[in-house]
Amino acid sequence: MYNIRLVTEDDIPRILEIENEAFSPPWTHGSLLGEIYRDDSFFAVVDDSEHRVPNSGFISGFVILRRMGDDGELLQIAVEKSARRSGIAGMLLETALLHARENGLKSVFLEVRRGNDAAVSLYKKHGFKTVRRRKGYYSDPVEDAFVMAIGL
Repeated sequence: MYNIRLVTEDDIPRILEIENEAFSPPWTHGSLLGEIYRDDSFFAVVDDSEHRVPNSGFISGFVILRRMGDDGELLQIAVEKSARRSGIAGMLLETALLHARENGLKSVFLEVRRGNDAAVSLYKKHGFKTVRRRKGYYSDPVEDAFVMAIGL
């Protein structure tokens, strides 16, 4: 098993590498750092020091879930390219959903690029349903988003 643990400040440079590889536009160092200190945020990484993925810097993925009243918003989930399709994203998602349940959240929602078939499939596999579409939600490139949600 991989070790999923809370993020530390020392993890931010590696998370930024994964962030820049996975998202356009990516979050900044300051944005990621700020999530560590938010009381309403769950920010965790997969530390694969025992199952070393080549050139991974020991961290191969991360997840950010933020409490919004009685609900949670999945803000980020990313896995480095060389570790994709290994089950890491599913582990991160399940960990975030467990955290949400244990903290009394009633549901979790997210936005995902309409054309990101792998992510949409992952979310559906874990019980998320599409609840609406947001036209032109993403930039760089401009693309619609699906809003997906799961009841807990």
